[in-house]
Amino acid sequence: MLGAVLWAQAPGAAQSSAQPPAAQPSLIHPVAPGTPAPAAADPVVFTAAGESMTRSQFEHLLSTLPQQTRTQTATPEGKRMLADRLADLKILAQEARSRGLQSNPEVANELKTQEDSLLANVMFQQLVQSAQPNEAELKAAYEARQAKGDFDQAKARHILVRIQGSRIPVRKDQKDLTDAEALARAQALRERLVKGEDFAALAKTESDDTVSGAKGGDLGTLGRGRMIPDFEKAVFALKAGDISEPVKTQYGYHLIQVQERTVTPFEKVKPDLERDLKNEMATRTLRAMREKSNVKFNPDYFGMPKPSEIAPAANVTPGTPAEKK
Repeated sequence: MLGAVLWAQAPGAAQSSAQPPAAQPSLIHPVAPGTPAPAAADPVVFTAAGESMTRSQFEHLLSTLPQQTRTQTATPEGKRMLADRLADLKILAQEARSRGLQSNPEVANELKTQEDSLLANVMFQQLVQSAQPNEAELKAAYEARQAKGDFDQAKARHILVRIQGSRIPVRKDQKDLTDAEALARAQALRERLVKGEDFAALAKTESDDTVSGAKGGDLGTLGRGRMIPDFEKAVFALKAGDISEPVKTQYGYHLIQVQERTVTPFEKVKPDLERDLKNEMATRTLRAMREKSNVKFNPDYFGMPKPSEIAPAANVTPGTPAEKK
């Protein structure tokens, strides 16, 4: 939130609907008369509205901002621009307090909401950090996910026949094939492979994916979630050595061959499993906290819950960005 306020809003462009990030932990300390100058190793780098910030405090603030903002502040000019906007924020916030705006019911309610949001996120992160799944729990999670094929891998190669509208450019001296023409060509190429022609050699001369084609169609080792759905489905349905029927994607028709199947070992995915389990354990703690609290919903206003809504959703955790599964 603080990053959006500091970076997205140009100086002097504040609107009446903007709300100050009052719940942000204090990193700026008032300048008291007679306060000794800080050590040279951590000098004051910013002062505004009677408050100062040392270099370490400013750099800590930078570390809490979104990645895009951190990239924009990688140079002295970027840091100065951020400090300019921080100065505007502090000056406006100080003036708002001097006018008693924090007592306005709407503003006070928004400040409370921001404070609750910050505290809830910090609390949940503490629950995550304190969760300590043991080795047996991690291995059980690994086995459960592997039973669903989550850690399957396949070393594969392909030959692509592009279709009109594909993002892959037409090769020099090649015709822009219609869907029907591309399918017929893919079927003809498959016949040549079935009769014994070398896959790598044919990929080098015939594949419209020239990048993989130069490597004999090699795509490397692929895991689930890294491919276009239809392509992935075909890869993990093939037996090693088999050549697929033409598989259509937005790029064209693919002839796929899986050369080897492997499973990602436990030790390689252990950090990811630990992260996921810690979040799950924190979510269970949150559920237990909900059961002890007196949460009520007025059915006249909210309606009656559907059966699927009675239990809290397993993947809903405050402050946890959604992740691709």
